[in-house]
Amino acid sequence: MKVNERARAPRDRGFTLVELIVAMVILATLTAIAIPSYSIYVLKSHRTEAKSALLDLASLEERYFSTAGTYSNNPPDLGYPGTAGTAFPVGSGWYNVLVSVNAAIPPAPPASPAGTPATYTITATAIGQQLPDAACATFTINSAGQQTATSPDCWAN
Repeated sequence: MKVNERARAPRDRGFTLVELIVAMVILATLTAIAIPSYSIYVLKSHRTEAKSALLDLASLEERYFSTAGTYSNNPPDLGYPGTAGTAFPVGSGWYNVLVSVNAAIPPAPPASPAGTPATYTITATAIGQQLPDAACATFTINSAGQQTATSPDCWAN
């Protein structure tokens, strides 16, 4: 029996150095693929927060307009913290939002018989750890409902 024990003994000691190196190479390869993919996914998921905030602010602007007859660039009027004319963070703080309002210009015949209606533009700009998302660093919505972004497909994704 001692002969059989000696024959089995080298196999029972564990992994060889070559087996460990192969396992480490496989693990390093999987990590090199997974981490960048995960980082991109996380950046894309934060875009949803910016788009939701812009759409919410646009609806609040329209509600404010229906009662006050004008748009507001003062975030507290819309239920958000901040100061008029300055950018403020929304949600988890991946984007800063700035609300810009152009007041209506009454008709002044004959140059502008119809006048100019009041308008707003709301822009979300990436900050902090969202800055590497250069493809969709800014989102914008205006009073006409036009949605624009750094890249044309940002609103779709």
